Amino acid sequence: MLGIGNCGGPLMMRLYFIRGGKRIWLSCFLQTAGWPIILIPLLVTYTRRHHTTPFFMKPRVLAAASVIGVLIGLDNYLYATGVAKLPVSTSALIVATQLAFTSTFAFLIVKQKFTAYSVNAVVLLTVGAVVLGIHSSGDRPRGESKGEYLLGFFMTLGAAALYGFIQPLVELTYLKAKQTVNYSLVLQMQMVICFFATGFCTVAMLINKDFQAIPREAKAYELGERKYYVVLCLSPIIWQCFFLGVIGVIFYASALLSGIMITVTLPLTEILGVIFYHENFQAEKGISLFLSLWGFLSYFYGQKINHNNKNNSSKCDDPTAENELTRQVTDP
Repeated sequence: MLGIGNCGGPLMMRLYFIRGGKRIWLSCFLQTAGWPIILIPLLVTYTRRHHTTPFFMKPRVLAAASVIGVLIGLDNYLYATGVAKLPVSTSALIVATQLAFTSTFAFLIVKQKFTAYSVNAVVLLTVGAVVLGIHSSGDRPRGESKGEYLLGFFMTLGAAALYGFIQPLVELTYLKAKQTVNYSLVLQMQMVICFFATGFCTVAMLINKDFQAIPREAKAYELGERKYYVVLCLSPIIWQCFFLGVIGVIFYASALLSGIMITVTLPLTEILGVIFYHENFQAEKGISLFLSLWGFLSYFYGQKINHNNKNNSSKCDDPTAENELTRQVTDP
């Protein structure tokens, strides 16, 4: 789900902008407006377990999810502004810096342990984004000023930094929940987070009069009025896959792995942007992509070595393990 949302979400958002869409807050709204979908699995869970209450979040968890939701609403605004100004492939590469921010905040907030391989991965991904930023003038969309391009670049970078802070915050909420964190609670947290993020964007849309502008924008949309509403309807569903995927990976593993998985889909997002929107793919993007892939391999290789070392250590620490294995093999 994370992969589908992280690849499809930016493509749908870029499609909205390049075909005539201009409403930033509407794009922010669409990123989290699909939260009612979560009611379906929650209802299924409730009907299968009649002894559970449909909503059992403690006040501290509810408060944390509400704050995270507002932060995500702000992050969506930064990200939507960046995507409006940048090609999909470029914004995707800038988002790769999110891993550096996630790693730093994971270390500070949840005391994430690092190895030489994970540090190497973070450095490579960060250098890749810097390379992209140094030689970016040739990637500027036609008719866009350098100032607008730089605005998009730094807004996307700010979105990466803020989301890098949000992911460890979600993990910290799990750790400090003081109640059983299970499948149902994770879905409820996600629903509350998206509800408050959508509310944050809705207020901004009302102030900016975006709801009144939707019918006018639909009539002027390059792909036609019907396809305009198709884009508006599909976007929340695809983005909800992303947010559910992120919060699920954090639940099963960690915020750091969530950041890694977001960055893992980067090459596919770039390729899809080049295929569907005929975006340029200069040498700088190629270098940045190579450094990103190198970083991925470094991280996963380090995880594999760490896993093998733990297995070997546990065998050495347990003197009965070898005898037990021998008994299992020799016994008929």
